[in-house]
Amino acid sequence: MKIAVIFDSPHPEWEDEAFKREVEQKVEEAEYDVARALMARGHDVLMIGIGDDVAPVLAKLAAFQPKLVFNGCEGFRKNARHEYGIAALLDMYGYRYTGSSPTALLVARNKSLTKKVLAYHGIRVPAFAEFHEGDELVRPSELRFPLIVKPLLEDASIGIAQASVVEDDASLKQRIEFIHSKYHQAAIVEELVEGREVYVGLLGNDDLEVLPLTEMTFGEPETAEHRIATYKAKWDEDYRKKKKIKNVFAKGVSEQLTARIGEICTTAFHALWLQDYGRVDVRLAHDDEVYVLEVNPNPFIAAEHEMAEAAAKSGLKYNAFIQRIVDEAMAR
Repeated sequence: MKIAVIFDSPHPEWEDEAFKREVEQKVEEAEYDVARALMARGHDVLMIGIGDDVAPVLAKLAAFQPKLVFNGCEGFRKNARHEYGIAALLDMYGYRYTGSSPTALLVARNKSLTKKVLAYHGIRVPAFAEFHEGDELVRPSELRFPLIVKPLLEDASIGIAQASVVEDDASLKQRIEFIHSKYHQAAIVEELVEGREVYVGLLGNDDLEVLPLTEMTFGEPETAEHRIATYKAKWDEDYRKKKKIKNVFAKGVSEQLTARIGEICTTAFHALWLQDYGRVDVRLAHDDEVYVLEVNPNPFIAAEHEMAEAAAKSGLKYNAFIQRIVDEAMAR
């Protein structure tokens, strides 16, 4: 089957052959892993890097006429907030593509909207408030410390650090102002839920498969540090080694609790109109209450990362995992 793989690239001028040389050399990028898997399954693959102009992308798609576009885009013009725009473009030009719709991508990116939708569907979320630039920075009385302050529209833990957790009103005001000035967007302030950081991958559409639970563990952090998924905790390998932070399969979660987490995450997936695959980030509190923190309609699916490893544990090795996403998109 003819499949175009599209993705953000610092080399949008490269043609398919240049990208495939990277694939052959086993360069570690998610889009190369995906393309390698698709070619191993016998598909006719065209790789298209997206830069600041969509016209060349549309021209290449028109010439290739793929049956499916594997959408690996995480933004546009280096702005993750515009990732929905690529899906919208594919919709407008009539291309079938993998992953969620523009609506799901747009709503799920907004942490406040996400929580409102989830709460409407009876899913427990942390108490929260949002603060836009120009708002009076007064904490609602129902919000109790400690609180965590995040950019409203970022993902991948961008803007989240140990300093994001605040214990008093002065620190809260300072962190909100930092988000406004650095990220030029609203801040969301949430009650910090102490507990385990659990990630739940899902595959499918009407009939969802819940993948084995994974968890970020924090070793023995310094007393002053909170066990939260900061940007460094996710992406800085030296920091992860120093702090003994690991992503592992969750242990010690009963079958009953695992089933309840799966039901909650399935409801969240459908409530936010996700398609084909996604990931739900939850906090498992010390009393086994399940809080949904975020829903990711476009999770990282590189080989040897947590969602691919969870799929492998469920019996889907990487090539089969990527083929499953293709099959789900084609069956819609």
